[in-house]
Amino acid sequence: MGKVKLDEIDHQILDLLIDNTRTPFTDIAKKLLISAGTVHVRVKKMEDAGIIQGSSLTLDYIKLGYAFIAYVGIFLEKTHQTKFVLERLNQIPNVTIAHITTGKFNIFCKIRARDTNHAKNIIFKIDDIEGVSRTETMISLEESFNDKKRLMHTIFNEI
Repeated sequence: MGKVKLDEIDHQILDLLIDNTRTPFTDIAKKLLISAGTVHVRVKKMEDAGIIQGSSLTLDYIKLGYAFIAYVGIFLEKTHQTKFVLERLNQIPNVTIAHITTGKFNIFCKIRARDTNHAKNIIFKIDDIEGVSRTETMISLEESFNDKKRLMHTIFNEI
């Protein structure tokens, strides 16, 4: 599929939705001096084209008691086991991100836990997956920023 053409109105709609995905279409329409129907049609067009895929919710994990973050590098016994291991990782809810990587690890993932003991239990579950030869864990001392909005604004300003 080729690159989708977006005009200035599409960019402005996306800019507003990037800042707050819950912004009502009527509010967007008022800011852009267009009809809410136009906003709806354009958002639907971008959804159909796959540019917009759902919306996201930002949680304060610290307030929810899940402040502990660790990154786990996974070494596999054989690379053909990657898909199987990823399927098993996906069954562990505390594994929030997983990447197939080059370099030192076969898979690199992020986990969220309540504390070190909880993280240890999650890591042990990962170690127990068939095909995992070993893991290497790095504890995050602080998530300094996690802001996809800046990248999204940059991308939409470039296209």
